[in-house]
Amino acid sequence: MANDFSKEVRVAFADYLEEFNDELVLSQAVNKYRIGSVDAERMNNTIWRPQPYIAQSYDGMDQTGNWGASTQLSVPSSIGFQKVSLFQLDARELRDGLQENRLARAARQKLASDINVALMNTAANEGSIVVKRSAAASGYDDIAEADAAMNELGVGMGDRYACLSSRSYNAMAGNLAARNVMGSKVTRAYERAYVGNVAGFETMKLDYANRLTAATATSVTVNGANQYYTPTATTTTNGQKLPVDNRYQTISITVGGGTVKVGDSFTIAGVNSVHHITKGD
Repeated sequence: MANDFSKEVRVAFADYLEEFNDELVLSQAVNKYRIGSVDAERMNNTIWRPQPYIAQSYDGMDQTGNWGASTQLSVPSSIGFQKVSLFQLDARELRDGLQENRLARAARQKLASDINVALMNTAANEGSIVVKRSAAASGYDDIAEADAAMNELGVGMGDRYACLSSRSYNAMAGNLAARNVMGSKVTRAYERAYVGNVAGFETMKLDYANRLTAATATSVTVNGANQYYTPTATTTTNGQKLPVDNRYQTISITVGGGTVKVGDSFTIAGVNSVHHITKGD
């Protein structure tokens, strides 16, 4: 009978955790919210986070009739994806640290890519502020238009990021490099295809940007008038109050041709967006 000795098994990911963070390009531009592991398990990996209040103000000292109740709205944060990257080494193969490290590096790269792509798809498919363009982004005006659209809705002016595909980013760098009055910024744009901060946005170049196909739906009409949604804080089920996710609304439409698909944006005649605080049209 052959000897069968215990072998040492080491977790290689510990050696690469710090490098892993460096590859999370898009995830560096989003806020991270963490809860304890025990709480996460007990709450089914979902926690409800309160939305900020938007107050009202009135003129004059006599405020009779202006009193009203406040509604606390919340948004669920949950773990939606559980990605795993596997590799297998037996006890003998574990003696070759080179292979162990290379496989761990490959797994780290794939998981980093999965996180970035998930964030990109969420922004592309569910973004609620849209700037219409008939050609690819190529210069300052494209970013400035996004800046104006956000300002008009009262979106905070700090921590804004513009994540562009490599072709769009390089086209913007070419636009910047053609300017001869901006010194070192032009030099970096020409030598390194680097754009940097533009119109209040820190720009980021992506090597994995997806491309949404153009809208094909035609003759789209809303079925029925007065379709609206009033946000509520809670709903009662079997005598128990539960929070409500107010981020989505279902409307009925008729499509004459083509298909309405995820990522399409639309406008409704007579329905305008407003500033979140001032309510300015």
